[in-house]
Amino acid sequence: MASRQTISFLTRRFREVGFEPVSRHGQNFMIDMNLQGMLVEAAKLDPRDVVLEVGTGTGALTSLMAPRVAAVITVEIDQRLFLMASEELVDFPNVTMLSFDVLHNKNRFDPRVMETIGKVLAEGEDRRLKLVANLPYSVATPVMSNLLSAEHVPQSMVVTVQKELAERMAAKPCTKDYGALSIWVQSQCRIELVRLLPPSVFWPRPKVESAIVRLDLDESLRARIPDRPVFHEFVRSVFLHRRKFLRGVLVSAYKDRLSKPQVDEVIQELGFAADQRAEQLDVEQMLALCAAVQKRL
Repeated sequence: MASRQTISFLTRRFREVGFEPVSRHGQNFMIDMNLQGMLVEAAKLDPRDVVLEVGTGTGALTSLMAPRVAAVITVEIDQRLFLMASEELVDFPNVTMLSFDVLHNKNRFDPRVMETIGKVLAEGEDRRLKLVANLPYSVATPVMSNLLSAEHVPQSMVVTVQKELAERMAAKPCTKDYGALSIWVQSQCRIELVRLLPPSVFWPRPKVESAIVRLDLDESLRARIPDRPVFHEFVRSVFLHRRKFLRGVLVSAYKDRLSKPQVDEVIQELGFAADQRAEQLDVEQMLALCAAVQKRL
């Protein structure tokens, strides 16, 4: 299947079944076979791995990964694509196909995804989870963000995403792309931009550039966060008004739980300036700020 995913093959196949790509589902199919291979190689797959793929599509990427790993769990929201991919993947007994929206809502996975991952991981010793996918643009941010606080966290994520999203995840303080997502990802992962991708390597062509990005979970980084859901919510709350002074943001976010003198005490304790903004804080400073606030709640 992977060797046949060209524009001519896809248009002919889709015409046969009366299918047209749906933009709201982010259905942009990678038609450069060399780049599909690069995505798989960047994931460094081996027989211990259980791969989560979000967006089965036609099954092209799935068929490249399945021979290399213990199992692939692939999720496809579009029932027509699910049926097409089922025909292509019928000879891979280690592929589990799921047909529903991978997200229960923007902050949670569908519980059936985590249940399936847990079951497949338990079927063998030393199995480890990885996310490898040509992620639909519409769900890329919540999928990657939520996986970092999910019941089963991938050892690594190697995905195609919008270039803008890759830049946001890797952004540094005091830059336009730096925000809550940057801190959340960098507080737990090492990030590598593997390759920039022009629109021409997808069909239909998206209007933006894309990138292959690799995130490696770093347990030494994660160990600094005593309560990840609390930290995640804290970071999002202080970036709701990123251009406001940090003092005003904290007073507003914790108006029913912290007094203004307590907020001033936190800022002074950490040595922040009166005009400090959230976008100026690095990961270490944000961790310290969260801990100081939590201590007073």
